[in-house]
Amino acid sequence: MYLWIKALHIIAVISWMAALLYLPRLLVYHCSASKGSIQSETFKIMERRLLKAIALPAMIVTWLAGLWLVYETGAWRSGWMHAKFVLVLALSAAHGMQAKWVREFAADENQRSDRFYRLANEIPTLLMIGIVVLAVVKPF
Repeated sequence: MYLWIKALHIIAVISWMAALLYLPRLLVYHCSASKGSIQSETFKIMERRLLKAIALPAMIVTWLAGLWLVYETGAWRSGWMHAKFVLVLALSAAHGMQAKWVREFAADENQRSDRFYRLANEIPTLLMIGIVVLAVVKPF
């Protein structure tokens, strides 16, 4: 079962990261759309579907499969896993922030610039790099 759960975990992580990296790009473009325009309404649908149909299920599967793997392998005893866990919590918080931003756009209440979302797009990337390095290198 271990290899199947590990494969599921990797697939879920890839899906989650794809959504977390794409959603801020949609928000960048959404900033330039006039409120109430067809373009703005289309972005709202795209953002909501990406968040609800891909990002959220992928995050849930990532967590469930990951926790199973940690328990099964006993990795919860390792320092690198503790650090990875903190980074995955931060990635989950970034997901939560993106969900908040999608709700703000849905209500036409966005107050942030496209530059903000361009910078915010880097946060999941940096967290992903740390998570992958910890998982592969296991430095401590």
